[in-house]
Amino acid sequence: MSEENKALAQRSWEIVNQRDPDTIQEFYADDLVWHEPDQDIHGSEEAKRFLALYFRAFPNLTHTVEDVIAEGDKVVTRYTIRGTHQGETEEFGPPTGKHLELEGITIHRIEDGKIVEEWERYDNLSVLQQLGLVAQR
Repeated sequence: MSEENKALAQRSWEIVNQRDPDTIQEFYADDLVWHEPDQDIHGSEEAKRFLALYFRAFPNLTHTVEDVIAEGDKVVTRYTIRGTHQGETEEFGPPTGKHLELEGITIHRIEDGKIVEEWERYDNLSVLQQLGLVAQR
């Protein structure tokens, strides 16, 4: 089961490269919970809106999965996301044209062949600093 879970978690990141929030149904349960660093996201519809925000702000967003580790019903992926801030959103403001590179780790919990819960860890401050939205120390 661990190998199947690893494959599912790794494939789930294709949502980013495809920039298609509707493909979430393929990998995630409808009642998913994402624990983001600054908020919890509940359900596939809320997750689609969350993803759409990032796809608007960073229309060339891509990801690379660096490592995948699995045990039982959990899979850990270490990843790098890259993109250029080209779209205006409330969260990120007007486009800065600046490049973003973000490294993070996700723990995915899987039940019945779908991801039901995730814990995300990445540096939000670094994102804002790279975009010039807050001063660097």
